[in-house]
Amino acid sequence: MISTSARLLRLLSLLHAHRTWSSRDLSERLGVSTRTVRADIEALRGLGYPVGAVPGPGGGYRLVAGTKLPPLLLDDEEAVAVAVGLRSAATGVVAGIEETSLQALAKLEQVLPGRLRHRVATFTEAVVPIPTAEPTIAVDVLTAIASAAREHQRLRFDYSDHRGAITRRDVEPLRLVHTASRWYLVAWDTDRRDWRTFRADRLEPTIPLGPRFAPREPPATDLAGYVSERTGTAVWEVQARIRLHAPAAAVAGRINPTMGSVTPIDDEHCEFRTGGSSLAVLASYLGLLGVDFEVITPAALVEHVRALGARYQRAADAAG
Repeated sequence: MISTSARLLRLLSLLHAHRTWSSRDLSERLGVSTRTVRADIEALRGLGYPVGAVPGPGGGYRLVAGTKLPPLLLDDEEAVAVAVGLRSAATGVVAGIEETSLQALAKLEQVLPGRLRHRVATFTEAVVPIPTAEPTIAVDVLTAIASAAREHQRLRFDYSDHRGAITRRDVEPLRLVHTASRWYLVAWDTDRRDWRTFRADRLEPTIPLGPRFAPREPPATDLAGYVSERTGTAVWEVQARIRLHAPAAAVAGRINPTMGSVTPIDDEHCEFRTGGSSLAVLASYLGLLGVDFEVITPAALVEHVRALGARYQRAADAAG
């Protein structure tokens, strides 16, 4: 006689087969009485599984849609497929679900058997992504960070800043935030006694994780806005104020928060505070906004805009 827990798992597996089972069929499959089958069905319902009863000849029990998501029972193939799909989603293949995909992936990989972890890793290694100009980060690093944040365990890592200087950090991780095409870690720096934001592609975690910690009050309720604020124009080497000849509402949707902020001036103009790695890059970016503009500061940016405009004019003249 198998144990009750094992029998419930077997019963759940049968119900996942997307068919209606009579009490007699289930009792024969499980080797128990129909009375025990009814008791097991009630036990599954108590655990949150929506098991419906279909009346009449040919009726029986089957899983139906419920009001909340119950625990799922996956076989090996399904578990690998879900893990691979979550890894793809976590890298930004589908916008808007990166963070939740990473959280689900961290939970799943924590309980995956070694043989399935190997299959997921083998598949991932066989996929060659098309190179992009954006920074890349291994999903294993993201899941390690996410696991540390979820389990409230201190994280140690080597961090390379924008100048290339490497420092050892010891932090209490709060959350990973995905902004545009980058991942950022919001964490309490135990040495500096303050909240810090780290680019995930610049850190190299040290395993194993550190001791557990008591969660602190977050630095903001809107962590996405908090990260955008701290990683926006303040990190650029060149800062600029631009007067755009368009209402703020008309251009706000085109400007990523990491590239700057838009403030209304009047019904037809707004001020855009932005930055870039160089004046040349900033001049090119402004041209992509698709609206007329005036440079307020710095004055040196005007020369780069003028030079870029002359270059485009020569190209247009050469085309006849």
